[in-house]
Amino acid sequence: MTDKFIFRFVAAVSIFVFVVVLILSMKILPKPAVLPSFMHVLPLLNAYLNGTCSILLVISLYLITHGNVTWHKRVNILAFCLSSLFLVSYILFHWLAPETRYGDLDGNGIVSAMEKAAAGNLRYIYFVILISHIILAAGVLPLILLSFYYGLKMEVIKHKKLVRWTFPIWLYVTVTGVIVYILISPYYHF
Repeated sequence: MTDKFIFRFVAAVSIFVFVVVLILSMKILPKPAVLPSFMHVLPLLNAYLNGTCSILLVISLYLITHGNVTWHKRVNILAFCLSSLFLVSYILFHWLAPETRYGDLDGNGIVSAMEKAAAGNLRYIYFVILISHIILAAGVLPLILLSFYYGLKMEVIKHKKLVRWTFPIWLYVTVTGVIVYILISPYYHF
């Protein structure tokens, strides 16, 4: 496989994932009349997957700084697999789940002035974290895929240059994914 093919493949996968998430956020796909029984488990599963990936990324950094390339690769492959599982679970959840609004205590889909007051300034903090999380999550996928490509090919110089950006962004996305879950979970009404 040539670099040109890989770049096109990474671009295609990244665009496909972005379009799927965008379509799901627009709520235009039909949903089943009854929510599947596993729906309530998906947000917590996603938080665990993100949290585990955060830990694995830190372990991976430790391993490579101590020269253990073999285990560094293995841990990164596991983190990638768990992130892929997260992406499938995330897409499934956002297709099936009703919209959750931060601060909506009664679950009616409207955040009243009283509910906004009850949420307080934490509501603004939540939105700052959420927006940065979403933007960086959308941008990190091609970085992850290219980092894996160069790492698996043992093109160490290219891998290192790319990972200087990929690692902190991926780590931020996984950590903030857990924080977003913790902040929004009191408002799930399904």
